[in-house]
Amino acid sequence: MAQKGIREYDAKRMMSQALPLFSQGRLQFEAKQVLIGPQTDIKQLAEENPWLKKEKLVAKPDQLFGKRGKNNLLFVNKSWSEVQKWIGERMNKTVTIFQTTGETTGRLTHFLVEKFVPHEEEYYIAITTHRDKDIIHFSTRGGVNIEEVWDSVVKMEVPILQDIEELDVKGFLPDGLGDKKDIIADFILVLYKMLVEYHFVYLELNPFTFVNGVPVALDAVAKVDDYASYQCAEYWGDLKFPSPFGLEKTPEEEKVDELDARTGASLKLTVLNPEGRVWNLVAGGGASVIYADTVVDLGYAGELANYGEYSGDPSTELTYGYTRVILDLMTRNKDPRGREKYLLIGGGIANFTDVAKTFTGIIQAITEYKEKLKAANVKIYVRRGGPNYKEGLKNMEDMGKRLGIPIEVYGPETHMTKIVAMALEARVGEK
Repeated sequence: MAQKGIREYDAKRMMSQALPLFSQGRLQFEAKQVLIGPQTDIKQLAEENPWLKKEKLVAKPDQLFGKRGKNNLLFVNKSWSEVQKWIGERMNKTVTIFQTTGETTGRLTHFLVEKFVPHEEEYYIAITTHRDKDIIHFSTRGGVNIEEVWDSVVKMEVPILQDIEELDVKGFLPDGLGDKKDIIADFILVLYKMLVEYHFVYLELNPFTFVNGVPVALDAVAKVDDYASYQCAEYWGDLKFPSPFGLEKTPEEEKVDELDARTGASLKLTVLNPEGRVWNLVAGGGASVIYADTVVDLGYAGELANYGEYSGDPSTELTYGYTRVILDLMTRNKDPRGREKYLLIGGGIANFTDVAKTFTGIIQAITEYKEKLKAANVKIYVRRGGPNYKEGLKNMEDMGKRLGIPIEVYGPETHMTKIVAMALEARVGEK
């Protein structure tokens, strides 16, 4: 399971469809909101959402960080013209935010604008997931640093194999809620059903309030299991995973994220040093860590260009697309000193990934980039085992001969990371 934070905009968008669905219409939540980024056409946005010019509004960054009020990044009860000016003054500006985890510096690029909700009461709810249980947290003292009033939080555990409807949700709530106890219990029940069905791994509303007797989320923090993106496509809609604040993704990393979102397999890429000479194309999350660590342990951290993986038996098409991204980065520039570059195609012994099938996608990409690979003086080392590995390795050898690209191919008889030492200790030489 990979936990990914999502924007408040998306969390509330999903809530607006899930609450009526899982409450049989008892609970309604209208998410009057828009997301504004650097490319947003403000004029068109207002035409498509005429309420922006009529309602009082709230504006705040929507980039996976909290404490926005404390960081003077919360603009409340303002007109549309005031909001436009406020966002315009901050869009693409670099700021340092202060949170309980420390300071983070990054660029403001996305803002949530929503209808202002006048209110007096503020409540807190959070649902956290664990290996053997989920925990529901509730407090009547929302809208503050909840850590400072944690003694006000009550908790209820939901065993992993337990149906929440079999539990006394209402009974764990404080008695002081009065006639709101029933509706809050219903609200919690429905939120939990959404968490399960939508594959959320964390959901926090701090605060939520009541409007005409119905719970309304004023602020939301959520994470989902991104491995569920394929099965939850209809629920999630057009869901994109933003980078944590201060860590902006390259276009190539975003491209791999797009490929990853299309499959139940896993495709990951982090560009460390685009001028590096050692590029990893590794199958398996554990293997990707081992290969990167081996490069570093051998003293070539400065030459390590990327970190990433393909795993979970991705299709030939997706493996081809993933490989193209890496080859494009690798061959853009020659080494200024004319030294070789190294593509390490590695991994452990696969259990169910079809080595021949994924190698077919890799071979297609290498064939397409053959001239650029030659120009960039690239040598390829391969080590792999698993289903159909002999066929895959033979195809790799034949490709090298056919294209005239230097390649060394090894099977499971060779230690998994031996090809790293073969390339670096024998050839890199001059660091």
